[in-house]
Amino acid sequence: MSTLITIETSTPVCSCALSRDGEILINKENYEGRSHASLVGLFVSEIMEYVRKQHIQVDAIAVSRGPGSYTGLRIGVSEAKGLSYGLDIPLIAISTAHVMASMMKEKADENTLLCPMIDARRMEVYATFFDKSLKVIRTTSADIVERGSYNDMLDKQQIIFFGNGAEKCRSVITHPNALFFDGIYPLASAMVPLAETSFTEKSFVDVAYFEPFYLKEFVATIPRNKVINVKS
Repeated sequence: MSTLITIETSTPVCSCALSRDGEILINKENYEGRSHASLVGLFVSEIMEYVRKQHIQVDAIAVSRGPGSYTGLRIGVSEAKGLSYGLDIPLIAISTAHVMASMMKEKADENTLLCPMIDARRMEVYATFFDKSLKVIRTTSADIVERGSYNDMLDKQQIIFFGNGAEKCRSVITHPNALFFDGIYPLASAMVPLAETSFTEKSFVDVAYFEPFYLKEFVATIPRNKVINVKS
């Protein structure tokens, strides 16, 4: 038997789950965004209270490794590392794109590709391409989406685009083989089957040295109302 805590904070949705042998015991989700710092701690606290009351032994922590929101990833990974270190149990890291693709694989047939897209500001997205078996066809890349993007692949097969990055690309990617699904976000509950596989295979990461997959480094911007013009 394996009992896992999964944490997902790579997009505006914050979620945590507790599972035992693939069965969800507790699932906490919030879709409001921008509250990850307070929410993930609250969700984990509620899960740990249940764990203590039920005398449950947690076997591993799984966290979404990115790509995604720089701040969100840091919050989730910091929480996961703290739990892993404090409970002295292994840490599992799972690709955010893999989580999203696993949520949509039943929508694809043998000739359809899955493309989870994560918003990366303006018309840029973090895009990965999978086949129905979740084999990576093209690794994650930061793409600037414009008319004609992905036409070389779309000419050959249908592609399902989804995720908060895909929502802003619908009006640009107009190829007849492009299909769009709205409202698909990576969730801690969807991480469970992938985390179970990693646990069985003992595919763990080093708690001390693990860092999220940011793809691009964070660039801080100065709000306009904070800029002071000095006249000579």
